[in-house]
Amino acid sequence: MNLRKPLFYSCLCASGALLSCTPSTGEKELPNIVIIFADDMGYGDVSFFNPDSKVQTPGMDYLAETGLAFTNAHANGSICTPSRYGLLTGRYAFRNERAAGGLSGFDGIVIEPGRETLASLLGKAGYTTAGIGKWHLGVDWATKDGAGKAIFNHETGYSNVDYSSPLKSGPNDFGFDYSFIHVASTDMPPYMFVRDHQVIDQEIVLTNDVYPSRLDNTVYDWDLRQLTEDDVYWRRGVWWRRGEISKSFRLEECQSLILQEGISFIEEQSRNNTSPFFLYLPLTGPHTPWLPIEQFQGETSIGEYGDFLLEIDHIVQQITNTLMEQNLFENTILIFVTDNGAAWPPQEIVRTGHEANVGRRGSKGDIWDGGHHVPMAISWPAGIKEPAVYNHLVSLTDLFATFADLTGQQMDDDSGEDSFSFLHALYGNMDKPTRDHMVHQSSRRMFAIRKDGWKYIDGLGSGGFTAPAIIQPEPGGPQGQLYHLESDPLESENLYLQNLPLVEKLKHEMQTRIDAGRSR
Repeated sequence: MNLRKPLFYSCLCASGALLSCTPSTGEKELPNIVIIFADDMGYGDVSFFNPDSKVQTPGMDYLAETGLAFTNAHANGSICTPSRYGLLTGRYAFRNERAAGGLSGFDGIVIEPGRETLASLLGKAGYTTAGIGKWHLGVDWATKDGAGKAIFNHETGYSNVDYSSPLKSGPNDFGFDYSFIHVASTDMPPYMFVRDHQVIDQEIVLTNDVYPSRLDNTVYDWDLRQLTEDDVYWRRGVWWRRGEISKSFRLEECQSLILQEGISFIEEQSRNNTSPFFLYLPLTGPHTPWLPIEQFQGETSIGEYGDFLLEIDHIVQQITNTLMEQNLFENTILIFVTDNGAAWPPQEIVRTGHEANVGRRGSKGDIWDGGHHVPMAISWPAGIKEPAVYNHLVSLTDLFATFADLTGQQMDDDSGEDSFSFLHALYGNMDKPTRDHMVHQSSRRMFAIRKDGWKYIDGLGSGGFTAPAIIQPEPGGPQGQLYHLESDPLESENLYLQNLPLVEKLKHEMQTRIDAGRSR
């Protein structure tokens, strides 16, 4: 593909100030909206937020430096599916039992029929909508045997899915006018692209027909996990599970194709559409397998993960570049954010000196802040008059209420239940908080609440991927965790026993929020 130098670099003077080459505002009153949603990338992976990062991310930094940088943004869940559900629905994933956990590529759709999503909300306001990239909210496959649901046979690697038939349910049923998706993570089958509910390449083989399970120089590392001999494991970070794959599909080309589709959609809207557009662009990286394109291989000091981060930043640059070239940048809300913390255990910090979840404890999957604290930057030259840093608490669920506010829509009582608008911040009010609390959920369904500078965790351990995940309480010992985040952001000193009245208060409020079904 043609990898262009980002146009915005020619728009910067030495101090980083934006010069007059920024395109002028178009005629649309409502801005276009683009959300670039990275997968398994930590707060410390963006050099704007982490000056000591081992990787420089000028594309992401540009959005933060010229727009709004959010220092206290959090995913509502610390793994893929809950986070995506929350972003698109404005609703905590634990309110939907199936959305609250992880999914395979064969699980059915988890968004409830008829539920409002960002796409349907913006569609009602006249937006043309597209979802391009990693979906991971389930799809309803057609089957060969009439079983009614997809069934994957781990022994053979094959399923009962009829890939020649359209999906019975998918993104286009939830407000997206156009979709181009990989159904789940790129380390789990099936491996293929689906355009508007139809598999593009219907010639299906097994991953072992395309990739060797092991290389001659394979070295096993901490992420071997419970893979079988037939699963692909080449080295640390480069592994994926055996299963069905479109014959032409290549994992190493996945993000490049997503980028091409995203650029094509933007260019098409610029040529032929007078309405504003919404592009939801969830990437497949830097989630495993770490397979950066050749241009970035060997370009960082921390290996393939760092090289993969450069590819993510390149995508941000290319989308920014395209919006500028099409004279759309000025009146486009361009958001970069991630779905949860990085899967970056202590071994990697020691090995590389890079802190992907800098300043926070834990990593992906955990109830500690490293699991759900995410980098977020928003550019919108027509609306954001001066660059600023927003330090108040926000959740990915809050995008729903923010865009409802932007488009002048009232949310129904049964939509966006856990969403608060931060539109005031986009218009320059940095002092006004968005919310005074947030409920967190780990991969093992451990819950926490943060409020008034405190965080109460209803259990012991990480609740996720960091060992020990679950610790049984000892007689007379703490039953959970209590941290004063303002003085202890690393959640290192458990103040549970010293503040039992506060523990009871926060525990009661957390349960009330969980049971109430609505946080506003």
